[in-house]
Amino acid sequence: MSLLVVGLSHRSAPVSVLERAALTADAQAKLLQDTVAAEPATEAAVLATCNRIELYADVDKFHAGVAELSTLLAQHSGVGLDELTPHLYVHYEDRAVHHLFSVACGLDSMVVGEGQILGQIKDSLAVSQELHTAGRLLNDLFQQSLRVGKRAHSETDIDRAGQSLVTFGLEQLASGTPVETWPLVGVPW
Repeated sequence: MSLLVVGLSHRSAPVSVLERAALTADAQAKLLQDTVAAEPATEAAVLATCNRIELYADVDKFHAGVAELSTLLAQHSGVGLDELTPHLYVHYEDRAVHHLFSVACGLDSMVVGEGQILGQIKDSLAVSQELHTAGRLLNDLFQQSLRVGKRAHSETDIDRAGQSLVTFGLEQLASGTPVETWPLVGVPW
């Protein structure tokens, strides 16, 4: 079996597509159940935030897995497959692990270093465990990603960049400075 992730995020899709593709809790549960019922997948987890929708699965066939996961994402998001496909990314095996670890560390967030993603990964794992769609591969992967993310946040200053950016934005807004005139010099991005 092999780890596969198919998803879209703020890096691959415009906000208008992300908003339309957003999954309710019920839609996420149905997506998980339908994914493990599909032939190429034996495990599934969904990481759905305001800026990303990712479907992780343990699949036995790469191409069939990509096709099935893409189709399921389109069906459950309500965004047509033709419209969704140009915005999807695919990670397989080691790249899929690397991707989730980067997400957990806050490196793939809109605001680099934001720590809220750790709670979202934890919630994703909990839902998959509750629905019995996460087996050994995804349980181990998501638990390890939580350890990696916590370590990155505790041993580096990655949180600082995100806090500085948010602080900067709040200070600019409080001063009444129009966004289009905000200085970019000295901003930690």
